[in-house]
Amino acid sequence: MIRVVVIDDHDVVRKGVIAYLSTEDDLDIVGEASSGRDGAAVVKQQKPDVVLMDLIMEGGTGIEATEEIMKTEECRIIILTSYYDDEKMFPALEAGAFSYMLKTSSADEIADAIRKAYAGENVIEPKVATKMMSRFQKEKSLHDDLTKRELEVLKCIGEGMTNQEISDVLYIGIKTVKTHVSHVLSKLEVQDRTQAAVYAHRKGLVQA
Repeated sequence: MIRVVVIDDHDVVRKGVIAYLSTEDDLDIVGEASSGRDGAAVVKQQKPDVVLMDLIMEGGTGIEATEEIMKTEECRIIILTSYYDDEKMFPALEAGAFSYMLKTSSADEIADAIRKAYAGENVIEPKVATKMMSRFQKEKSLHDDLTKRELEVLKCIGEGMTNQEISDVLYIGIKTVKTHVSHVLSKLEVQDRTQAAVYAHRKGLVQA
């Protein structure tokens, strides 16, 4: 059975989705919530395999909830929303969302997306995928400005290595590692290591 939590502040939508999914023999609805904050708490308590997450909710947005959940949990989060503008779509994916679907999707498509997420296969709404490709094609490859060593450090960051681990792997001192990391963050125009790691994966510099 695939354990599922549904998070949506519209009662009709949430109850409707749950009613349909409950008829599927391989899906088990183990929790629900009407806000991102409550949803994150339910997920941490129930440990589902897959989460259906709305984006715009009072009491904590879907993006905030996704970030909170991904800090400690290993579930797959499917964004199910009416929005696919850049200001919501890209932050949701960068926060750790596994799939992105619109509420115009049929019940069968949602159920199928849950099964695919459980199996490790992403589902990205065609409209969303088109915008993603357009953005990535236009986006300058900022890592082209990195030195060879800085690129090596970026790849290590993308693999989740600590400064000490990078030091051990590249045979350089901790202070040197910190300097390289600082340069990498600056050149990539990102604020922290997490964003740098997201960049590395997005650009295919690290194998998934």
